[in-house]
Amino acid sequence: MRNPNPIKKIFLILAVMAASLTEVSAQDLHFSQFFETPLLCNPALAGIFTGDYRIQGVYRDQWNSFTNAYRTGSFNGEYKLPVGKTDDFLTLGLQILYDKAGSAGLTSTEVFPVLNYNKSLSNSHPMYLSLGFMGGYVEKRIDESLLTTNSQFVGGAFNPSLPSGETFPTPDIHYWDGSVGMSFNSSFGSNQQNTMYFGVAYHHLNRPMNSFYQNTAVELQPKWVVSGGAKFNLDERSEITVQGNFSSQGVARETIGGLMYGYKLGEFIDNPKYVLGIGAYLRVNDAFIPVVKLDMLPLSIAISYDVNISTLNTVSQGQGGFELSISYTGFLDRENSAKNKMLCPRF
Repeated sequence: MRNPNPIKKIFLILAVMAASLTEVSAQDLHFSQFFETPLLCNPALAGIFTGDYRIQGVYRDQWNSFTNAYRTGSFNGEYKLPVGKTDDFLTLGLQILYDKAGSAGLTSTEVFPVLNYNKSLSNSHPMYLSLGFMGGYVEKRIDESLLTTNSQFVGGAFNPSLPSGETFPTPDIHYWDGSVGMSFNSSFGSNQQNTMYFGVAYHHLNRPMNSFYQNTAVELQPKWVVSGGAKFNLDERSEITVQGNFSSQGVARETIGGLMYGYKLGEFIDNPKYVLGIGAYLRVNDAFIPVVKLDMLPLSIAISYDVNISTLNTVSQGQGGFELSISYTGFLDRENSAKNKMLCPRF
């Protein structure tokens, strides 16, 4: 029989999410599959998975139905190292982000190493408090030859031979950026079959300059990110995962949350060959996001699509962003592998 308590907890979590709905706007790049880009949410989420290493990639194609908008790619890798003979772990990671947007070909490239310490808080079941840091190099570039301005229009006709009237000191800017975060991860419930995580991160610690005009007053504003999720085993074959992410940057707010139902396929329930996941997420005042995910451990593939529900839906006709994510999680053949440990960070 199913335990009704997890269901009550799910509705409670959804109620909390609904209570925090705010107007959506954003300055930083974002993904609908935020759960496949954990380091972008919080560097302290590094290492919270079952395995010794994980590699994840996400590709997003947004609003190309009516404009040359956004193509974004994320790649991250994580590697967990046990600390001595304790149950603590040190996670090393790398986050790479690439984005190209608009008719001027604005491109952004970010390369961020990550360091996270996972401190064990229990001797009886997995329970970890983590402190993570992420920092690195950012480059942004525009193609001035692709710019069109009012100065190039005469009598309503466009003349590309006319000067644009815009003068940039440089077509590219470079800066260093950094983030810090904390997270809590634990198992709970009957036989410790359920897992949860919660984290808070602070991005753009150094408030880097973000201006092609070299205007030092134009800074990248700090961003707070609050993330959380819980996975419940409903019975031997089915599970449900609830996750949410809230970010605040200047006057911009973004809230996204939802759930995924997973069903284990195959003969061996403890080590299923496949897990099929079907879910839906909502980016408040912006998009409804159906998701289909297939776990073929150690490989996972997920596809999602943003159905636009914002004021842009008249132009976009409801079409938003397509995302494809691929994740590979594995164990190493070593004596201190997480596979041989009773306690390790996981979700």
